[in-house]
Amino acid sequence: MKPHVICLMTTSVDGRTHHSRWRPKGAGAEWFERIHDELGGDAWLIGRVTGSEFAKGRPYPTTTSETFPRENWFARRDASAYGVVLDAHGKIGWGRSDIGGDPIVVVLTESVSDAHLAGLRGEGVSYIFAGKSEIDLALTLEILNRELGVKRLLLEGGGAANGAFLRAGLIDELNLILCPAVDGARGAPIVFDSGEAESDERAPVTAMTLESTRPLGGGVLLLRYLIQNDPQAVGK
Repeated sequence: MKPHVICLMTTSVDGRTHHSRWRPKGAGAEWFERIHDELGGDAWLIGRVTGSEFAKGRPYPTTTSETFPRENWFARRDASAYGVVLDAHGKIGWGRSDIGGDPIVVVLTESVSDAHLAGLRGEGVSYIFAGKSEIDLALTLEILNRELGVKRLLLEGGGAANGAFLRAGLIDELNLILCPAVDGARGAPIVFDSGEAESDERAPVTAMTLESTRPLGGGVLLLRYLIQNDPQAVGK
């Protein structure tokens, strides 16, 4: 069963997401955590680049005498919410087991080394496998639902992770916190992005319905859209 996936992002009026570049500074960025808490997800998910910003440790050792089966491993299953991070090839050394009190669950591929798995286990970081060499996002959602009971997931970027979920037809809802600020320069992160290889792929979105527009104060708006995807393309 697929969880209900809500993409939550804060953006300037020109669609950029790097708050430090916005002018005027700090225009509405503080609303993200408030809306995150209101939405009440069972888990939230970010990509490797964003995940690296939360890491406190160094890369794990490259060798180990231990071997581990390529099976899902959980340090905890009793949390009210989980922080899920896509890290296909095991690049992040965490130095922590939670983010803001939410236990970390890393999404890996089976190509990850035993040494990296040893590092994750040593720090009490849970992990799941969702592909041989590339992450299958639909499988990721299925595992999170089946193993941890995740029914409502907040997708919170960056742009590459958001874009991958969008192109796979897996986003059900977009909650966009639109702030009265501009970036105005090339190269800034955006809400939905892709690599070169995916630049010509189009998302299977067939309709977007504006469910509500909520003023948050100071010129900040919360726009809630329901997304309808082509059912034949979902998960591909």
